[in-house]
Amino acid sequence: MSPDPAFWRGRRVLLTGHTGFKGAWLALILSRLGAAVTGIALDPPGGPALFPVLAPGCRLDDRRHDITVPGLLAAVMAAARPSIVLHLAAQALVPAGYADPAGTFATNVTGTIHLLEALRGQRGIAAALIVTTDKVYRNSGNGRRFCEDDPLGGTDPYSASKAAAELAVAAWRASHGNDLPRIATARAGNVIGGGDFAAGRLVPDLVRAWTAATPLLVRYPNATRPWQHVLDVLRGYLLQAEHLAIHPAAPPALNFAPPGSGSLSVRAMIEAFGAAAGRQLPWQPVAALAEASSLSLDATLAERTLGWRPRLNQAEAIAAVTGWYASWHRGEDMLRRSVADIEEAAVAPAYA
Repeated sequence: MSPDPAFWRGRRVLLTGHTGFKGAWLALILSRLGAAVTGIALDPPGGPALFPVLAPGCRLDDRRHDITVPGLLAAVMAAARPSIVLHLAAQALVPAGYADPAGTFATNVTGTIHLLEALRGQRGIAAALIVTTDKVYRNSGNGRRFCEDDPLGGTDPYSASKAAAELAVAAWRASHGNDLPRIATARAGNVIGGGDFAAGRLVPDLVRAWTAATPLLVRYPNATRPWQHVLDVLRGYLLQAEHLAIHPAAPPALNFAPPGSGSLSVRAMIEAFGAAAGRQLPWQPVAALAEASSLSLDATLAERTLGWRPRLNQAEAIAAVTGWYASWHRGEDMLRRSVADIEEAAVAPAYA
């Protein structure tokens, strides 16, 4: 299944976090679908970033605000008058959560609460989708595939803050449901794709080490994760938002993950990237703070509800990602390359 252009054409959308990795891709996709987008986010970090590359192709009202400031989201929402709200703004890195736990909780929990409060009484909003992560589940590390009704938890600040955001959404839905639009959460993680330059994520760290011809420093080489391509995940978010807007009994949360076991170890990912790039990269383990040794999600409900499945298997996803970074390294037109990737993935059509 692909997003319905007729649903999105001309629809007013509030997108938080549009200057981030997934947010920048989503801003471009929504523009290709013909949506009228208002974006609210912080400035992208210094150094290479995806949003400045894609911004010329994005038709949006670009607003730079901090969602932890009380009242800001309500003011932007009142001005934007959205029909759909897509909440991606977050502190999305496990190492940064350890470095700044208070800031992580402020953005991921308080920022989400500000959004929920801004949604109260908004009768023109058909649906609000809150993006969290696959790390919201209470994880003993035994490798079982988590379903949407499994207990939430989190033993590091990032994971715990996202689980707390899930609890906040559930609390507001239970306490103020008659005064809120339809709200659901989307749980996906370990997303790979071109244009991710964040520190402490495997793929951008690989690219930096590859470019500098230095060994890659690896926190947990044997940890397994459900890697998946960014365009498959964003297609899922859009399908979920469509379904939520139309169906009163839509599920309150959906997992997005590869089918079956669908997880690869960090070591296997490094080897697969080296094979796709034609050059194996030396790496060495480094001491790190605790993270779950294994993570796997069951996305059966998303397939049954939305008809969603990843279109790219992991080998194809890795090839697409290495191809994007190779084009970037050669100095090619990356907006054109990214638009071609979107169209090839059937996430959004070419302009009519």
